[in-house]
Amino acid sequence: MNRIQIIMSVFIALAIGTLFSCENNIQTVQKIMAEDTLAEVTATNIKYIRTDSAHVQMILQSPLLLKFGGKQPYTEFPKGFHIKFYDRTGKLISTLSANYGIRWEKKRLLLARNHVVVKNIKTDEQLDTENLSWNEKKEKIYSHSFVKISSPDRTIFGDSLVANQTFSQRTIYGIRGVMDIKEDSIP
Repeated sequence: MNRIQIIMSVFIALAIGTLFSCENNIQTVQKIMAEDTLAEVTATNIKYIRTDSAHVQMILQSPLLLKFGGKQPYTEFPKGFHIKFYDRTGKLISTLSANYGIRWEKKRLLLARNHVVVKNIKTDEQLDTENLSWNEKKEKIYSHSFVKISSPDRTIFGDSLVANQTFSQRTIYGIRGVMDIKEDSIP
């Protein structure tokens, strides 16, 4: 054998060895292919305006939005969000903000956490908590964390909360509170 034939034989042997030495576990490949690990949509500094019959219902702002597809599509706000809600006349009625949020599309469920603040403009009340769930289907708001509700004349503390989505009816568990009373209102 001459030198060229030897080099060609070694090259062919290496190529065949490399070709047959690579194998993947079929379950691992299927798992990687089945899961959506990358966002379908990534947007920065977003401002989303939802309207109905030319009336603004809400304005959502966030520094980062990640939208994922698959069997359980969801939208994530890893750097937080701020939402303003409006009535049919265009008047601001409430706000919701948090340092993190995730919304599952099919479940119609929003989870907010890390410095969650809900403000009711009409009643001048503010809810502060660390975790909040909003079930859009049931039109209910839940917090299984410590809650603080502040209004001009009182502050209420509790261990958890269940409320309707307008926050006009609510149940606070483990309630304790401080109430400020004006001196001139005492008979």
